Amino acid sequence: MDDYDAFLDQKAQVGADAGFDPSWMPGELFDFQRALVEWAQRKGRAAIFADCGMGKTPIQLTWAENVVRRENRPVLVIAPLAVSSQTIREGAKFGIEVKRAESGMAFAPAVHVINYQRLHHVDPSAFAGVVCDESSILKGFDGATRDAVTVFLRKVPYRLLCTATAAPNDYIELGNSSEALGYLGFMDMLARFFKNNRNNSATNRMGKYDTGPMWRFRGHAEKPFWRWMSSWARCLRRPSDLGFDDSRFVLPDLIEREHTVEARRPRDGMLFAMPAFGLAEEREERRRTLTERCEMAASLVVNTGQPAVCWAQLNDEADLLERLIPGAIQVSGRDTDEEKEAKFDAFSSGAARVLVTKPAIGAWGLNWQHCAHMVTFANHSFEQHYQSVRRFWRFGQTRPVVVDHVLSDGEGRVFRNLQRKAEQADRMFSEVTRHMRDELGIARQQRAFTKEAEAPSWL
Repeated sequence: MDDYDAFLDQKAQVGADAGFDPSWMPGELFDFQRALVEWAQRKGRAAIFADCGMGKTPIQLTWAENVVRRENRPVLVIAPLAVSSQTIREGAKFGIEVKRAESGMAFAPAVHVINYQRLHHVDPSAFAGVVCDESSILKGFDGATRDAVTVFLRKVPYRLLCTATAAPNDYIELGNSSEALGYLGFMDMLARFFKNNRNNSATNRMGKYDTGPMWRFRGHAEKPFWRWMSSWARCLRRPSDLGFDDSRFVLPDLIEREHTVEARRPRDGMLFAMPAFGLAEEREERRRTLTERCEMAASLVVNTGQPAVCWAQLNDEADLLERLIPGAIQVSGRDTDEEKEAKFDAFSSGAARVLVTKPAIGAWGLNWQHCAHMVTFANHSFEQHYQSVRRFWRFGQTRPVVVDHVLSDGEGRVFRNLQRKAEQADRMFSEVTRHMRDELGIARQQRAFTKEAEAPSWL
C-alpha cells in the first residue's frame, strides 16, 4: 500500500489554480513584454512560445522575481548549457540578482539558475516557481531526462515554459508542454482532439511517440483545440501577433548561399557522383566527402576577419575544422560543462573569433548578435538548423546575416528536405498565430478600428 501511495503521489499535480497581479515591472520592458508577464503571472502556470530575440529572458526573469517577492521563496530557472552565465548577465541589466544554483546550497529567496544536465542536484520542494528556458530542448534529451523534468515540475506551484520553437514541424508536440504544466497529458490531448488515421498505438516500435501524419483533428475539434491551447499558451513571432507595434522589431536580411563540392572519388562501384538515397548512403556520403567539405567551410571564414560559427555534424568534421582555421576554438562533447561554458563565453566576449561546435551543443538559448556569419553542413533536422540560424538572425542584429550551406554533390536531397521542412514550419506557425489571434479576439479588435465600412453585396 505504501508503494502504491507513493506512486499516486508521484503522479499528482500541485500547482496554482490562479496566479496573481505582478507587483514589480522593469521600466525597460516593451509594451508586449509587459503584457506577456502580466498574463503569465495571473495564469500561474503558462507557456510563452516567442521567436528568438523577442526578449524571453527579461520576461521570464521578471516573472520569477515577482514570484520571489510574493512567496518570499526561491525560484529556479532551468537553462541549456552556457546560457546560465548569459541569464545572470541579463538579470543584472534589469536589476534582478540571479544566483547560480549549486548542489547542497541553502537557497535564499531569490532567482537561481541551473543547467538541465544538473537538475538532479536540487530538490523541487525548495522552490515556489520554476522556469524552463528553451523548453523545446527537452526533445533532444533522452526520455529519462524529459521525464525527470516533468516530475520535477509536478510539485512546484508556479511554472513557466519559454521557447522559440515549441513544435516546428508538428504542433501535436504542444502536448508535451501541456503535460509539464499540469494540464492535459500528452495522451489525453491526443484522445480528446485527434484521430489516429492508422488505428494503432500512439507509440511506434521504438517506444517513442509517433506524431506524424497518422494524427489529424477530429471532426470540429480544431477550433476547440486552439481555444484550449490559448488558455495556457501565447505564441508570437512579432509584437503584432498580440496586437502591438512591430516598428522596433525588424529583422535584417538573411542571405543563404549554397556551396556544392565535388567528391574526389565516386562511391564504390560508381563511375561518377550519384545522389545519396536513404540514411545509410547519406552517412557514407558524409564520411567520404569530409575533407572536401571541411576545406570549403574553412575557406569561407579564414580570411574574413569577422566572427563566425562553423556548425559540424560529426566529431571528425569539428576536429578537422579546428585544425584548418587558425585560432578557432572547438566546443565538443569531450569538454566538461565548465570548459564548454568558458569557451562559449570566450566567443561571446570576442576573445575568440571563430567557434566550431555542433548544433546539439550550442544552438539553443545563446545570443550572438555580434556575429553575422555561420557555416553549416547538410542536416535533416529543421529545428537544429532553425536554432542555429537564430543565434545570429534575431532582433537586435544590425547586419545582414550570411548562412553558408556546404554540401557535396550527392547531398542535394538532404538540403531540399530541409527547405521543405522550413516552408512547412512557417505555414504551421502562421496557422498557430492566426488561430490564437482569433481566439483572443485580437484580429477582430484590430478590424473594428481599421476596417472601412462595406456595402452589402446585393447593393
